[in-house]
Formats: sequence, structure tokens, C-alpha cells
Amino acid sequence: MKTVLTFLVKSQIQYFATVGMDGRPKVRPWQLMMEHKGKLYFCTSNQKTVYKEIQRQPYVELCASGEDFSWLRLSGKVVFTQDLAIKGKVQEASPLVKSIYKTPDNPAFEVFTLDEAVAMIADFSGAPPRTFNL
Repeated sequence: MKTVLTFLVKSQIQYFATVGMDGRPKVRPWQLMMEHKGKLYFCTSNQKTVYKEIQRQPYVELCASGEDFSWLRLSGKVVFTQDLAIKGKVQEASPLVKSIYKTPDNPAFEVFTLDEAVAMIADFSGAPPRTFNL
């Protein structure tokens, strides 16, 4: 987990892929909010199309670029949480998120983690990719 977390934090922005409502791939910039008790947490609004896409097809993938032409791919099944303590920690981790949603109990504020999560870190060195089951 530490290797994956370090990679994601250093990358700052990840790219989040879903299956769009039209059945075509959709990719957009995203950001890891935090790690807590061995799980990676992300957030969105249930007013966005991406939320509807995840509801329809919960398997997603994130990709991030790293140093020396390395990259990380993280895939898994989105699982939303309504745990207000977790939502509060996400808001503490991101002043931007807190400024948007104000309180953990905002009805539009959604926090999720990935079940069945697998990360792969690779580069162009010729070395085999490293795989991490999270």
C-alpha cells in the first residue's frame, strides 16, 4: 500500500475512467483524497454524470504518471460510504472539497473506496510491472 499511496500522492492528479452513459469510455482528471485504515478514498457529487456512470457500472480504473516515464494503473469496484466520520476526514484532507460541500452530511457529497483493488506500476525500463493487491 505504501508504494501505491506514495505514487498517487506524488502524481497529485490521476485520470479516472468510467463507462459513459452512452457505453463509451469517459476519462477525467481526479484526485486521491486520503488513505485510511488500508483503503484509498475518493469523492464526487451525486449530481454529476460520473456518479450515474459509477452507479450503472461500478468497475473503474485510474491512471497516474510518475517519475522517469513510470505510470500506475489502479482498478477496482466503487463502494460508497455514508460514514460521516470518513466523510469528515476527507473534508479535513482537502480544503477545496470542504469549501464545495461545507459539511460531511451534505446530501450531494459522496465518498468512495475501491473493493477488489489492484494497482500496477510499470515503466519503459523493460522490467516487469509490479502488481499490488490492495
